[in-house]
Amino acid sequence: MMSVESTIRRVNGGAAKLSVAPLEDTSTFKNRAYAALKEVIVSLNIYDQASEVRLDERQLAQSLGVSRTPVREAMAQLEREGFVHSVPRRGIYVVRKTKREVIEMIQVWAALESLAARLITLHASDEEISQLRRMFASFDEGTPHAKLDEYSEINIQFHQTIIAMGGNGILVNLAENLFTHMRMIRRKTIGEEDRADRSIQDHLAIIQALEARDTGAAEVLVRNHALGLADHVSRFADYLE
Repeated sequence: MMSVESTIRRVNGGAAKLSVAPLEDTSTFKNRAYAALKEVIVSLNIYDQASEVRLDERQLAQSLGVSRTPVREAMAQLEREGFVHSVPRRGIYVVRKTKREVIEMIQVWAALESLAARLITLHASDEEISQLRRMFASFDEGTPHAKLDEYSEINIQFHQTIIAMGGNGILVNLAENLFTHMRMIRRKTIGEEDRADRSIQDHLAIIQALEARDTGAAEVLVRNHALGLADHVSRFADYLE
């Protein structure tokens, strides 16, 4: 994935405005504009923002070093995927999901990831499964909250790897866009309450079930772990209202 430098500036009485660095390679303007804008949007702590993040088409085109047409096309694709929404006479804004929408996404993810866990127990090699345990080698003492930023990224990588290791291409495609939306809420919630400590305990239990090829336990553990996030959002994520 490309690296994109971004900042958020306050304009128009407090509204947030996205700023991105120019594209170095202008060979495929639409695709690169789309990739650059999506990466920036996903990397934002959107639920930590006090105000909406507004995307200025003209300013973004200037920042990326392209015309407004590929930016407009990229925006249209991002809107179809649910990352931005257009407000007549106001502009385009990064989407903040409602609590109900977030919970529904997590519920669907729980079904997809539990299926992937089942497939792993049936088809994945021992070496592939061992990769999951190595992810948490630096957290052997069970203190993820001491290195929360690092653990947050490993947590996200763990769930993406579970889906990929299932070896089902359709499942991977279904989960990809969904997880991109969920990435922002996972990053936000991992430091809340005792989520980090409980998360690593759940992950290690999941890995043990996968190593033992215990299909039923792996499915249940993965599903309950995801639904635990849904329950946390339901009870504590008042910022989504």
